[in-house]
Amino acid sequence: MTMTDGASGDFEYPDEAGYPDGTGTLTETQRVLIDEVTSNAPAQPGIDFFVVKNEESQTYDAVSGDTLVGGITYARHGDVVTVIATSVFPEFRGQGVATALIQRVLDQIRDEGMRVKVECPIVKSFIEQHAEYRDLVAED
Repeated sequence: MTMTDGASGDFEYPDEAGYPDGTGTLTETQRVLIDEVTSNAPAQPGIDFFVVKNEESQTYDAVSGDTLVGGITYARHGDVVTVIATSVFPEFRGQGVATALIQRVLDQIRDEGMRVKVECPIVKSFIEQHAEYRDLVAED
């Protein structure tokens, strides 16, 4: 990674990361979540949450109690689910939520017999670290 703008804190990330705008630039939030999903930390999150697939908003929502802690936006085209972006609210970062959320969403996609197209650099980084999910990736 190379810094492209010291004031904004943006870093250049390889285009093969799959960042949807094609510029290869990650935000600080994305860097934090990528660091989490590429670490060797246990997959158990620091908080209990469940995943709700919200077809109306096209999101997989991570919910703890009655609190939304994060989510993954997606678009579905036939039997392919395109994962667009992953987010975790700041107060829940660093607790394994992103890792567990991605894992649970990919497991759900697998259980539904679907394939995945990855536009989210965080999910892409997760799959690169977890070979057991590579078979889910749809060919272009």
